Amino acid sequence: MKWVTRQYVHVDRTACPWLIKKFIDPKAEFIFVPTEKIEEIVKKEKAIPYDASDVELGHHGDKCSFDAMVEKYNITDPAILELAKIVRAADTDKMEMAPEAAGLEAVMTGLSISSKDDHETIAKTGPVYDAFYTNISLKTIREKYKAETAKMNMKQLVEFLRRKLKE
Repeated sequence: MKWVTRQYVHVDRTACPWLIKKFIDPKAEFIFVPTEKIEEIVKKEKAIPYDASDVELGHHGDKCSFDAMVEKYNITDPAILELAKIVRAADTDKMEMAPEAAGLEAVMTGLSISSKDDHETIAKTGPVYDAFYTNISLKTIREKYKAETAKMNMKQLVEFLRRKLKE
């Protein structure tokens, strides 16, 4: 499928392509255009619009486009739900909602402004979202296996966590 959004991507428009590729549409193609061209591209390319005005996969109330995708595609992975809070906080300038939000916003700004175009930005930001997702998943694993991991040395702990992440 083709997906279309506004050009000059930032937090929500970098998080959404990562979510789409990982959880919704692994073969997704992304199109970035001026706002006034979105409707034309939707019709011409049969693209799914996101993070634009008056679209299903856009901002609604306090929620951002990432939230809209999580809800529409019924993504229930606890790490994604936690990541959604961080993305929402960074994208809606409510940094107090998640301590990681300011860092995410800073990294997305830096990568966006230093990239030659939106496609390069998306390529660069994917590993950042992979890292956030892994870190959030690790928190859950560490809490669940707290007693077991307390007795492990660093090598054992790393091997254990890597194994659990793959499960």
